[in-house]
Amino acid sequence: MPRVPTNPPPPPSPSMASTIKAYALPVILFAAAMFYQLFVIPNAFPPSHYDVLQIDRYSSIDKVKEAYNNLESKWNSDEEVSDVHEFLKIRYAYELLTNPLWKRDYDLFGIDEQLHIIEDANKRYAGKRISQLDFPLLNAPFSESIDHSTKVISASDFQSIFPDSKLWLIQLYSSGSNRCAEFSKSWNKIASLLDAFANTGMVELGEKEVSIYFADKRSTGKPFFRNGIPSLFAIPPGCRTAKCFRRFDGELTIDKVTNWFATTVLGFPQINYYTKESFVPNFFGKTSHHKVKVILFSKTGERASPLMRQVAKDYWAYASFAFILWREEESSYWMGAFGVESAPAIVFLKDPGVKPVVHHGSVNDSLFLSMMENNKEQELPQLRSETSMELGCDPRGYSRAGYDTTIWYCAIALGRPSMELNRLREGPRNIV
Repeated sequence: MPRVPTNPPPPPSPSMASTIKAYALPVILFAAAMFYQLFVIPNAFPPSHYDVLQIDRYSSIDKVKEAYNNLESKWNSDEEVSDVHEFLKIRYAYELLTNPLWKRDYDLFGIDEQLHIIEDANKRYAGKRISQLDFPLLNAPFSESIDHSTKVISASDFQSIFPDSKLWLIQLYSSGSNRCAEFSKSWNKIASLLDAFANTGMVELGEKEVSIYFADKRSTGKPFFRNGIPSLFAIPPGCRTAKCFRRFDGELTIDKVTNWFATTVLGFPQINYYTKESFVPNFFGKTSHHKVKVILFSKTGERASPLMRQVAKDYWAYASFAFILWREEESSYWMGAFGVESAPAIVFLKDPGVKPVVHHGSVNDSLFLSMMENNKEQELPQLRSETSMELGCDPRGYSRAGYDTTIWYCAIALGRPSMELNRLREGPRNIV
């Protein structure tokens, strides 16, 4: 009888094909990663302006001038560089890196806001010789072009901001930036509009430690500003770290900045615009019937100011607000509806059948607040939780007749919005 082995034979060794199959995917992934590192990433990040001049990064201005002069001598002797495109890149790098402010901003934060000039110059000088080019390529802002009406914050001032009980809006800017110079007037207007709600200040990029504190950080740790400069940040009261800063990422216009600040930072409600067609269904049809309607007519279509939006928030229990863009072709309609002859104008619309209160012309903040306070109530007082104590119709309170009065009657007109209810309200309104 044949002997049966006690241990099974070892499994056959894997074939060459299965070995290759097992390692194929890791090898392919490794090769793809190496290709990405060696070719794709370097191409995504073009050479710096120092590379164009063939010098080390962060070289001094003297080294920049020396490198440019060496390249220039080669052009004159060997005609080595005849390509206008290459020459424009070299000239651009020279002008950028010999301006102390531009060089500082480029070295610290990678700011290079005039790079489009190279492409424009390539188109303008296509087919021309180097001797026909006009210099300088870059335009520096005038030293007085940035208005410093608002507080300029230094590193020593910065620590005092954090314990402040008032909001701060900070602008990071550079004295060498054309964009900052162009934004200067808009910034002063923004500061004026927000004066009642926030302190405003400016930090020049020369305040290196403060500027880096506000900046984003790349994976390498290098600071940069995502949308360039100027860059705006809101610092809420009690904020003590960069985690609670709020950055503005939109278009740098007065309207966009103030709207962002009023909505996102202050939490004020929007006041929407309505057309003649949408006004009745979307405003009258969707707002509370017991509230006074405040209708603001505008010629320009600008948003409500932050103060006006604060009023809308403070008087939310009493009034609903709407904007109308004034059009001359619709003037007869608004004249017939509310008695509005022109814009700007404000209409306070109260009980049905009551003549609207109309004010023509611009109003300042104090006048608008006074008008709101005087017109926040309906002609016939509305019984609501906010007014029940004042009207003497609160079972937990006292009557308006005094503390000693034991009997007090409340006459209430009750019903759904209708013509019948409007007629019923006319009687008590005439008595009141």
